[in-house]
Amino acid sequence: QVQLVESGGGLVQAGGSLRLSCAASGRTSDVLTMAWFRQAPGKEREFVSRIWRTGGSAAYADSVRGRFIISKDSAKDTVFLQMNGLKPEDTALYYCAATDSVFGGGLQEAQYNYWGQGTQVTVSS
Repeated sequence: QVQLVESGGGLVQAGGSLRLSCAASGRTSDVLTMAWFRQAPGKEREFVSRIWRTGGSAAYADSVRGRFIISKDSAKDTVFLQMNGLKPEDTALYYCAATDSVFGGGLQEAQYNYWGQGTQVTVSS
């Protein structure tokens, strides 16, 4: 089992920045991919960004590409999401996700089997 705990959310004005963190614990050596998803009120949860344990190029949703940056600190089993140029439409509950499956790690939430509780990001206009 893997446990994920997000932090770093908050209230920020449009154009501002936030840095989310996701700390993994448990059988972290099994984790192959970690990702961020978000869910706005009344909407379905959507993919934001993904990073592989082995590195390589990250993946981003079109809506955040060029503004958000995903990174990891493997020594601390932590993944970060640096969010710049925030917009009101970025307001959502942000979830950290992970998978230990070689068939997972895509852009669909069903491809991740571990989830955090979420951290709220609110962007005011």
